[in-house]
Amino acid sequence: MLKYLKIAAAALLMSAAPAVAEIELSLYLGVQSVDESRASGTLPGGAAFSRNVAWDGNPLENPYYYGGRITWWTQNNLGFGVEGTHANAYAPAAARAAIGVDRLELSDGHNIITANVMKRWPEAFGAPRWTPYVGGGLGIAMPHVDIQVTGAGGRTFDYEQTGLALRGIAGMKYALNDRWSLFGEYQATWSDNDITIDADPTVPGQTDGKLRTELFTHAVNIGISYNF
Repeated sequence: MLKYLKIAAAALLMSAAPAVAEIELSLYLGVQSVDESRASGTLPGGAAFSRNVAWDGNPLENPYYYGGRITWWTQNNLGFGVEGTHANAYAPAAARAAIGVDRLELSDGHNIITANVMKRWPEAFGAPRWTPYVGGGLGIAMPHVDIQVTGAGGRTFDYEQTGLALRGIAGMKYALNDRWSLFGEYQATWSDNDITIDADPTVPGQTDGKLRTELFTHAVNIGISYNF
């Protein structure tokens, strides 16, 4: 995820540099949940499934939930940047058994990478240190997929680019000084995931499977920002 975030940041910096008034680097931790969603598709070999999954986020367990973004603020307080979030989604035991898998998780993690547009209001409400902000982003989901089909000799264990992702942000920043700030925010992400389940290498000619699901996450973040 960090590699793709750096590439996107470099591209945005080259295109936006002439209008830049301020660059802000933000890092955060938080607590994250995942809404229930329907997972459907086929296992390798063709067995079909369709099941509601009450996903677990487990944000405080390793691998942890975290994220970061780079924002280029213009003089009219519009910001343009890139953001990467490392969330997690685990299917509980009952859903795994119904689908026919021993493992079903996006746990290193359910990575969301977006290009963002932000708006801020410095010194809102007459408070010089407080800055509310909102933003949205459009990008991709790139989860680390970990699926073990029950009784199979192989395992799906790799990063996949699975589909479109959207992000919404609303938060408040408190300036410690001219460079450093603390912030708290709410974030929501949506992603449309088309996941490939690798065929069992011990079964000649077996076809790959597919799992399709939409994931909607909610998070409350606390972080620190540096402006330069």
